Formats: sequence, C-alpha cells, structure tokens
Amino acid sequence: MVISQSEYYISPEEYLEGEKVSEIKHEYIDGQVYAMAGASDAHVTVVGNVFILLRNHLRGSGCRVYMADMKAQIDLINRYFYPDVMVTCDTRDREYEYFKSYPCLIIEVLSDSTESFDRGKKFASYRHLESLQEYVLISPDQMSVECFRRNEQGHWVLYPYEQEQEVHLASVDFRCAIAEIYEDVLS
Repeated sequence: MVISQSEYYISPEEYLEGEKVSEIKHEYIDGQVYAMAGASDAHVTVVGNVFILLRNHLRGSGCRVYMADMKAQIDLINRYFYPDVMVTCDTRDREYEYFKSYPCLIIEVLSDSTESFDRGKKFASYRHLESLQEYVLISPDQMSVECFRRNEQGHWVLYPYEQEQEVHLASVDFRCAIAEIYEDVLS
C-alpha cells in the first residue's frame, strides 16, 4: 500500500464519491486515503483462480463473489478496504452498489509490501465485521493457504493448508485441492 495521506479529514461520503471517478484505487482509514499499488502476475492469477472457483461453486445460491474492485465497509471503525476476494450471502448487501458491509468470507493474497498489514491491522479491522466467518491469507509464492475461522466462542482459529491438501472454506461450504488455487502459478 502506498501512502498518499492528506493532513485534512475526508468524510466517508467524500471518499466514496471520489472513488467513483478516481483512476487509482484507495483504501480509507479514519478520514485518510491510501493509494493501492499494483500486483504481480502470480498475485493476479491466484485471485482470478479463487474467484472462478468460488463463483462456480456459489452459482445460484444467492451469495455473491467479488474480486479486487468491490470495497468492504467496516462502518463501526470508519474503514473501507478492497479485499482481493469477498463473498457476501446477506441480502442487506444488495442495497449497496459500491461497497458491501456483511461479508462472510474475505480473502487476501499476500505480497511483500502488504503482508504485515494484511496479517495485523487489516485483520484486526475485519474482525469488527460481525458477519465475517473466515479470513483467508494466500501466499502467491508457495502453496500456503491460511484460513482463520471464527468459532462458536468468537475466537479466531487458524486452519493452515499446504501442498497436496484439500482447502476447506466452511463459511460457504467449499472444498478444493490446493493445486487448483495455484493453477498456472507454480510449477
């Protein structure tokens, strides 16, 4: 994430209007906007693979799968992020055209420049979403999928998946071989 911080507070409404016409995507944290950097071939391919797998699995279910250009709103703490992949099955999200507020699944593909933020402050922010059941981090460089799943007590439990394992995303009852996520990425 590239910082383009302003000394002036930008309201959520100003941010949303600006994003409609901006050539560059920005994430929003407490009145400040942060420009988003580009992504590697492996990153984009993994995101595309995951989107297609989930879209095919959820077709006709009423759930919607979004990638890269749809914002997740965390209204409680005044944040907007662009997850790599996001799934919402909540009908309340149909009323929002430019963001979703009730995702059940968020997936981020890691990069060197965003990994610590994705694991730390971004995950801490996402945990404020009561609808969120799983937060998934995927390495683009090696077969490693980390699924953080909220249990019945509200605690986040790590379910790691590696080479030759089947990935399970309970929030949307999805299973696939980890190799499918990495198709055309790793040889």
